[in-house]
Amino acid sequence: FNCLIHIRKYNFKKITLMLRFEEINYLYLLLSILLIVGSNIYFFYWKSKSLKKFGDKKLIQRLQIGQSSLRKKIKNLFRVFCIIFIIIAFANPQIGSEIEEVKRKGVDLMIAIDLSNSMLVEDIKPNRLEKSKRAISELLDQLGGDRIGLVVFGSEAYVQLPITTDYSAAKLFLSSVNTKTISSQGTEIGKAIDKCLSSFDFENSQNKSIIIITDGENHDDIAIESAKKAKEKGVLIHTLGMGLEQGGPIPIKDKRGNNINYRKDKSGNTIISKLNELMLMEIAQSGGGKYIRANNSRAGLQELINEINRLEKKEIGTMEFTNFKDRFQFFLIIALILLFLDLVILERKNEKFNF
Repeated sequence: FNCLIHIRKYNFKKITLMLRFEEINYLYLLLSILLIVGSNIYFFYWKSKSLKKFGDKKLIQRLQIGQSSLRKKIKNLFRVFCIIFIIIAFANPQIGSEIEEVKRKGVDLMIAIDLSNSMLVEDIKPNRLEKSKRAISELLDQLGGDRIGLVVFGSEAYVQLPITTDYSAAKLFLSSVNTKTISSQGTEIGKAIDKCLSSFDFENSQNKSIIIITDGENHDDIAIESAKKAKEKGVLIHTLGMGLEQGGPIPIKDKRGNNINYRKDKSGNTIISKLNELMLMEIAQSGGGKYIRANNSRAGLQELINEINRLEKKEIGTMEFTNFKDRFQFFLIIALILLFLDLVILERKNEKFNF
C-alpha cells in the first residue's frame, strides 16, 4: 500500500511525499473495529432494553443519578480510537521525501490476461484463470530490473496497471482481477495487443515484449494484424495457452464461488470450451515470439523467462523514493494519550459542571 501526498506550502513550493506501510498485513486488524463497535452498540441496546423490564424509566434514572451516559460513550470512543492508532503503529507508516534516480537493466514487459468466462473452465486446476494468475505471480518473483504492466481483456481491453518496477503493486492488482473485473464478455486478442502497444513508451530504447495469456477462443479477426504491427515496432509477442485439448464446460458459480450449473447454448447443450492452439501459434509467429502451452504439471513459466532473458537488457533510469523514516511513534503517542484520558475520566457525573 503506497500513496503520494502533495503538500503545497504558502510560498507555492510543492513537496511530494511517499507514504507506505512496512507491515501492511497488520492493517487487516482494522476490520476488528467493526466487531468492537457492533458489540458496543448491541450492549447499549441490550442494557437499555433490560432496564426497561426492570422498572419505571423515571425511577431508574433517579437510581442512576450519578451516572453519565455521555461520559461512557466518550470513554468507549477513546478506546476504539486507541486501538485504531495502535494497529496503525504496528503497521509502521513510513514517509519518504527524497527522490533519487535508480539505474536498472531490464526490458519493458506488458502482460495481457484473458478474463472471459471460458477462463473459469477447470480442465487446468484449479481453473485456467487462477493458474494464469499464479504463473504471473511466479514470473514476477523471478524478474530483476524489468518493468512490467498489466492489461485485462474480454471483448474490450483495459490497463489494470501501468508499466512499473513496483512488483508488489503488480501482485496486488493481479490478486484483485476476476471475470467480473470487465463488464463485457468475449475474447478479442487484437484489442489487448493494441492496448499493450499504447502502454509502451517508444521514446526509450528498452527492448519490449508482450505476453498474452488466454485460452485462444478469439472472437475477432484483427489479432494477427495487431501482432504483425507490434513486430514492426520491435515488440515481440509471446502467447501462453491456458487449457487442454479436450477442454471442459464453463461453470456458473454462486456468490460463494460454488459451481451450480454449466453454461449452455441456445439449443440447451452444455458449451465445451477448448484451447485454440492454432490461433495462439499463429499470433506468436506473426509477433516474432513463442507459443507455450500450460497444463496441470507446468505453466510454461521457465520458457517465458528464457525468452525474456534472451532480449538485451538495457539500462533503465527510474525515479524512486529513498530514505524512508519510521513514523509509528506519533501514532503510539496518540494512543497513549487516549488511554490516559480513558483512565482519568470517570463514568460518574461531575456535579460542578453537571457532566
